[in-house]
Amino acid sequence: MEITPSPSYSITIRIELEHKPGMFARVAEAIGKAGGSLGSIDIVARSREKTVRDVTVEARDFLHEKQIVSSLNMVAGSRVIDVSDVTFLSHLGGKIEVVNKLQLNKRENLAIAYTPGVARICTAIHKDPEKAYSLTIKKNTVAVVSDGTAVLGLGDIGPEAAMPVMEGKAMLFKEFGGVNAFPLCLSTKDPEEIIKTVKYISPGFGGINLEDISSPRCFEIETRLQAELDIPVFHDDQHGTAVVVLAALYNALKIVGKKMENLKVVVSGVGDAGVACTKIIMLAGVHK
Repeated sequence: MEITPSPSYSITIRIELEHKPGMFARVAEAIGKAGGSLGSIDIVARSREKTVRDVTVEARDFLHEKQIVSSLNMVAGSRVIDVSDVTFLSHLGGKIEVVNKLQLNKRENLAIAYTPGVARICTAIHKDPEKAYSLTIKKNTVAVVSDGTAVLGLGDIGPEAAMPVMEGKAMLFKEFGGVNAFPLCLSTKDPEEIIKTVKYISPGFGGINLEDISSPRCFEIETRLQAELDIPVFHDDQHGTAVVVLAALYNALKIVGKKMENLKVVVSGVGDAGVACTKIIMLAGVHK
């Protein structure tokens, strides 16, 4: 079965065309014949003789990208100037940033945000630690913690390579929940070290999202942190998956008119997600 072109393999092709009728139609035809999906089209430059356009195309994979470019190179009157990988360009410099809520555009604001005014805020929190939730970012900030051992089907690729995924998760928190999140990828696979590290950094966060930590280590890490911290600890690979599976099961039962307690369920795989899915559907009423 042929895979459908995907935005995850988008490329932007800068192509120079002879400035005459029908030229871009030939380009579009070449892209279509190569199996690419044509996206946005922008004019970069135009003269009496030439037109330069940026054309975004969705492909299936890296080899398919090469086939599309090769097809364009065969179009008479055109010249491929450059090819850019849209996904790589989108990740340049990372996908998230820290933005100040209070602008430091005058001396008064600097005195309020930092010294000497900030000392009064520190003193207030020292007297009443609960005020950290109202006077700092703590109440609306989550740490996305990973050791890079079980990343998106890629497996153990290490903490540095896991960073783009954790940045993406931080983006989801912000975009869909209005919650600030920051990726913390740890250069250790030792459960005890991970537990200690998360406990050490926990004062600055209102919750911990464990992500892409391999099983069975993830079970101990989550259980221990839930017991030893006073903030929520959530392992997305377990409970995020389980919640979605349960929701899908509820909806499926409504359609077929069956009850949870009458089901026989087969679980294929008992990793972190499989175990969590099994537990949640059993709590929902599945017995077999």
